[in-house]
Amino acid sequence: MATRLAHRFDIAVEGLTPGYFALVMASGIVSVGLSLEGFELLSRILLGVCVVAFLVLGGLTILRFVRFRRAMAEDFLDPKRAFGYFTYVAGTNVLGVRLFMEGYHTVTAVFLALTALAWAVLGYVVPWTAVLGKVARPVVANANGTWFIWVVASQSVAVAAATLEPVSATTTQGLSVLAVVAWSVGVFLYAAAGMIVALRMLLYELRPEDLNPPYWVAMGACAITVLAGARIVEMAAAPMVDATRGLVAGLSVMFWAFATWLIPVLFAVGLWRHWLHRVPLQYEATLWSMVFPLGMYAVAGIYLGQADELPLVGWIGRVELWLAFGVLLVVLVAMLRHVLVTVFLPARAAKA
Repeated sequence: MATRLAHRFDIAVEGLTPGYFALVMASGIVSVGLSLEGFELLSRILLGVCVVAFLVLGGLTILRFVRFRRAMAEDFLDPKRAFGYFTYVAGTNVLGVRLFMEGYHTVTAVFLALTALAWAVLGYVVPWTAVLGKVARPVVANANGTWFIWVVASQSVAVAAATLEPVSATTTQGLSVLAVVAWSVGVFLYAAAGMIVALRMLLYELRPEDLNPPYWVAMGACAITVLAGARIVEMAAAPMVDATRGLVAGLSVMFWAFATWLIPVLFAVGLWRHWLHRVPLQYEATLWSMVFPLGMYAVAGIYLGQADELPLVGWIGRVELWLAFGVLLVVLVAMLRHVLVTVFLPARAAKA
């Protein structure tokens, strides 16, 4: 039995999706939202989930690199999966921001240094290995919602930099430059990813199976752009911030409006996929790519309402936070059941 369990564990590690750090992103951002609203007990429970998920996924990723390097290399070469590696950047920064709220400023700074480097490296490696380096054309046929995770990673760097600025007086200039540059890159990447994914949807057959949860990241990328913009607006005076403050504030409101418009569309697509076309609704790792945008939209609304004095936006964010929390609980229970059935219960796994 131990041998069979080890075999199933190896299969699970080898098939670990690059985007699983979306679990860290989702639990972390909902924890941030609950803390902002004063629900400290719930927030710290989710912080614990976030930390455990970060450590477990980090360990599994290292193990996968050691034992199944070919599988990781194949992910880097696949345009449908490669952009999932950016969830490491976003997840680490979301956790860093939440730990900052607990007073662990040094941890946040270390995380930012690591993720800024990873963001810069992956920002060149992933597009080249998965897109530009492909012999087969057109690559746009393989574009999907995971491409927006590149945007999320960029904006997570901006959020972490803006978060650290109030307690890092000696590095204010550097953090302001990093925040504005990462935010600006994220805005341009959103436009590029949006056009490419839209072309894929218009030019190629789109089956119900293709419209999977990562398409929610299109909304999540908007929302984190809003959050990053709101945090930049709140930063202390610095040449880079002063030169862009008005532009960032205005574009943040526009991105919030577009994110709001996308939510009914995404729910309608879900109904079309699961109700009309009977695609089974079951647990898959990509569901965390739906939970994170819901949580990020809530937190972005709360921050934007404060930064730009828009009480209605803040109220919508606070209400939507509970939707995100409810969806997170459902997906978390489904994930635990999935792991239990497929890895630890051989009889049920065999039947499945």
